[in-house]
Amino acid sequence: MTSIFQRRSSSATYSPLAASRQLILVVAPDWASTAAELRRFGRESLAAEWRQVGASVEVSLGKSGLAWGSGLHREVSASGPTKKEGDGCAPAGIFALTALFGYAGPGSDLARTARLPYYAATRDLKAIDDPLSRYYNQLVDQRCIDAIDWQSHEEMWRDDERYAIGAVVAHNSEPPLPGAGSCIFLHVWPSAGMPTAGCTASSLANMTEICAWLDGAAAPLLVQLPQAEYRHFKDAWALPALTD
Repeated sequence: MTSIFQRRSSSATYSPLAASRQLILVVAPDWASTAAELRRFGRESLAAEWRQVGASVEVSLGKSGLAWGSGLHREVSASGPTKKEGDGCAPAGIFALTALFGYAGPGSDLARTARLPYYAATRDLKAIDDPLSRYYNQLVDQRCIDAIDWQSHEEMWRDDERYAIGAVVAHNSEPPLPGAGSCIFLHVWPSAGMPTAGCTASSLANMTEICAWLDGAAAPLLVQLPQAEYRHFKDAWALPALTD
């Protein structure tokens, strides 16, 4: 999932979607938008056409909108900012969805039926956002390491529902570039329309349905773009059409 992060035209025929059978497509009005529409698409085989799954749903984005992230996309347009740690932007681009997490324990129905690796949140599970840490941009059970080397982190066990269930977005991974942004998730919003610190969030019901649908065998991806960038890359990346 190493990013080839270049600003160039969209004339290339390579599509990072070629090996995927599940796609979450999030399209926002513009770079500064803090809200967007999320659509799910699936296909029976890699040669089949994408078909929308269910209805579109409303999601919240980062409080500063969107910025180009580091993912599976080989190219970006000249417009738009580049994501940095703490900028309040959700990442734009194409990203693998690599794991699920939640408050349900390891013996729960959620853990047993999850079709991606599952992290059961505890008081010891931390999301490391310190660029100087060897564990930067990782979920770490602090009981399983020799020494804590970070000065800042996010708690994965919270007193609200925000991380009750969600998915890990592989932004800036393998290996992470310090300072390029960390700990990006799909997760539950605290209330409708409230922006996030850089993640993509929706209702508990929507996030539960999305996470139950995700299947690692289908190589699920998140594509997140402003409307103009969606139009710009639609053909080059073989993106499905917006149908509702």
